[in-house]
Amino acid sequence: MIKSHNCIKKYWYNCLIPLITFSFIVIANAQNGTLSKEKSVLFVYGGWEGHEPEKCRDLFVPWLRKEGFKVTVSPSLDSYLDEDLMNSIDLVIQIYTMSSITDKQEKMLLNAVKNRGVAIAGWHGGLADAFRKNTEYQFMVGGQWVAHPGGIIDYEVNIIDHKDPITHGLSDFKVHSEQYYMHVDPANEVLAETTFNGEHAYWIDGFTMPVVWKKKYGKGNVFYTSLGHTVDVFDIPEALTIVKRGILWAIGELK
Repeated sequence: MIKSHNCIKKYWYNCLIPLITFSFIVIANAQNGTLSKEKSVLFVYGGWEGHEPEKCRDLFVPWLRKEGFKVTVSPSLDSYLDEDLMNSIDLVIQIYTMSSITDKQEKMLLNAVKNRGVAIAGWHGGLADAFRKNTEYQFMVGGQWVAHPGGIIDYEVNIIDHKDPITHGLSDFKVHSEQYYMHVDPANEVLAETTFNGEHAYWIDGFTMPVVWKKKYGKGNVFYTSLGHTVDVFDIPEALTIVKRGILWAIGELK
């Protein structure tokens, strides 16, 4: 009996305690920004200046580098044609509104996400109003902007998934910006939404629209939020937290 008790005690110290300790370390690393391994990000910005792509670059690139990511910053979609670069990255962040993409650029991007498992993340029109003619690209993103009734208005973002690590612990919050009305993929995993009140388009009164979602496109993770018309939206703590967590989830550093 004593021998059996000693064996159990030895198993506890040699196996279970190290396993529990490792689990706590993994959780802490995800929360504190310590990377599981060095990972590379391609930050592509440009297109319509109204969405302040340069200010978005200046806000998020320093944070990404502080988190430990190797970041390549590019103002050109030709980065997608660089095969060596596309084979070396783990995540694309794209802020490139109302532009056009060549067939080859699109093919290289879609292939990286769908077949190689490169993640992609972005917000507002920089991801979901980038290339209006490219339906396969829109299929990857999970949505496409179509309207923002009333322009800059006050509205509320409602968290609908409180267990997901991207939105965990966050409460509903107010925004003074564009309330995006979108064509959306029903396969999206929606984390937050907004409800239209009909003041600016009476026929959509009471209808809800996703604001934050995540999904897969082939092997790749996709994160999107319609927040972020201008960079000052990220002065709202919840909005900034959602984007940062969404990026970390997409690249596999938030479980």
